[in-house]
Amino acid sequence: MKQILNILQMLIFFVVYKYCNIFIASGSLVLTSGCICLFYWIFYNQIDKINIFSFLMISLFSFLTILFHNAQFIKWKITIIYIIFAAVLFISQFFTNKPIMQTFLEKDIKIPHQHWRKINFFWLIFFLCCAVLNIYISLYCSEANWVIFKVFGLTILTLILILVTGIYINYIKFKKK
Repeated sequence: MKQILNILQMLIFFVVYKYCNIFIASGSLVLTSGCICLFYWIFYNQIDKINIFSFLMISLFSFLTILFHNAQFIKWKITIIYIIFAAVLFISQFFTNKPIMQTFLEKDIKIPHQHWRKINFFWLIFFLCCAVLNIYISLYCSEANWVIFKVFGLTILTLILILVTGIYINYIKFKKK
């Protein structure tokens, strides 16, 4: 359900951008992100920390985009979020006993600790690469191309990452038997 709402949020951003502009689309992003938080509050009586973080980041960068009438703010949002995610993964990889990916998923997925470290590191590299790619595309491509990359490119890359991670986990489980 969470993934569907996030994809819906990006599609609404894309459609509003296509029919209006980046500034109205940024406002719609705040509105849809707020509605997602409200949805979770009404139906589940709680809001995930990641949704609150996302709403705050979207609100901040959308506000700056609209206030200064400068699309670079909204373009940099995803880069900053991905760098924060990479930093959290890095800290858990090298400065804690348990990688954060293991902390989140170990109750549902049982694999040896060393494989969690590999998965955690793989996601860290993914977020860093996507952050750099977003910087490049936001600086050297048109706004329209950046929107397409943000909505579809990053979504497809993330789905591929999830698929590869799932294949790796299943390979480990199969090899273990």
